[in-house]
Amino acid sequence: MPILAVSPALSMLTAIARFSPAQPLHSFLRAAGYKLRPPRPVPHTPTVTQSQSEVLARGEATLSQRATVLCERRFGAIPTIVLGGFVPDSTEQVFLLRSYLLRRGSVYYLNYPRGGFSPALICAQLDDLVTELNTVHGQRPVVLGVSFGAGLVLDWLRRSRAAHRSPDIGGVVLVSPVACAADIVVPGEAKASTLIGRALKPYLDSRTTVGPEVIDRSRAIFAKIFEAGAQNRDAIRSLLTAGELRQLRDRVLAAVQGLAPSGACERVDALRAMPPLSPWSAAGQRPLSDVPALVLYAEKESAVLAAGSPTRAAFASTMQAIFPRGELKVVTGATGGSAVQHASLIFHFFQFLPHFAAFYQGVKSRKLPVAA
Repeated sequence: MPILAVSPALSMLTAIARFSPAQPLHSFLRAAGYKLRPPRPVPHTPTVTQSQSEVLARGEATLSQRATVLCERRFGAIPTIVLGGFVPDSTEQVFLLRSYLLRRGSVYYLNYPRGGFSPALICAQLDDLVTELNTVHGQRPVVLGVSFGAGLVLDWLRRSRAAHRSPDIGGVVLVSPVACAADIVVPGEAKASTLIGRALKPYLDSRTTVGPEVIDRSRAIFAKIFEAGAQNRDAIRSLLTAGELRQLRDRVLAAVQGLAPSGACERVDALRAMPPLSPWSAAGQRPLSDVPALVLYAEKESAVLAAGSPTRAAFASTMQAIFPRGELKVVTGATGGSAVQHASLIFHFFQFLPHFAAFYQGVKSRKLPVAA
């Protein structure tokens, strides 16, 4: 049995003796803490399945399109539900942020299926999970959407409003929202102006499946974006241990390479079907939600978001009509450091963290009555 399992204190002292000044203290402490209690998301077995059962019964989706829900349980009063972007999985999207989120409560991850995708079923799973947290645990979760996942959260809120329902949640956080096809590809442009746009435009232009060369090219672009961040040696040295970087790279690239053509096409189909979030008239449309909301954009979104992103324009002009208790912020880098990129929760973790901390401090954790 390793020493760590027998004597955590002795193991910690031994580790401190080997501590290298080149490794920042915070990454050393996190790595040591993970040895004491490794991050282990486990499959979550839902106790509420009504909404997803109804979607399946209506033939709107199949089981192969259902997301895998994973959970890391903690005793805090504010759980978080994470919906990631196209890639990587939600579990890797918050690789560094998870330790902060876990101090607030349990974290639930919706990892999308590799071989299919159904926004109706994902939204139904979200319905059921929120209901379960409300009625079984007496908690109101914060729903966190990143990039395409933020678009799914907006779609879920839009569907709830259309059904005259108001999900009982504690708050919403949207990071670099991609909520319609026009956010990444300007309608009518012959050549996409963004890197992600060049990866996804062939899917958007096709109404059927795409060829293997398109799949390979899009995989290469997504892998390139991750590797570009991983080459920022100064940022990496201050954020991750060498072992963590290897683990993260392996998982991200496995998610990119493991995404089947059918899964890729159905994710893009879901984005294509999302209506643009146009500027709202406060008198003409009800808010999506009146819970606290935080919308974060990076200072440099140009690799992903088109210059005329409808979603960003809507938030900039009518934020209070969409989320009356919402805040819109731009995350900037440190002076002399690299510019914060689209949804860069890993490589610009310390720039995003203060915004999350301030938001969660304002979220109410009042206990709900639990069903008998």
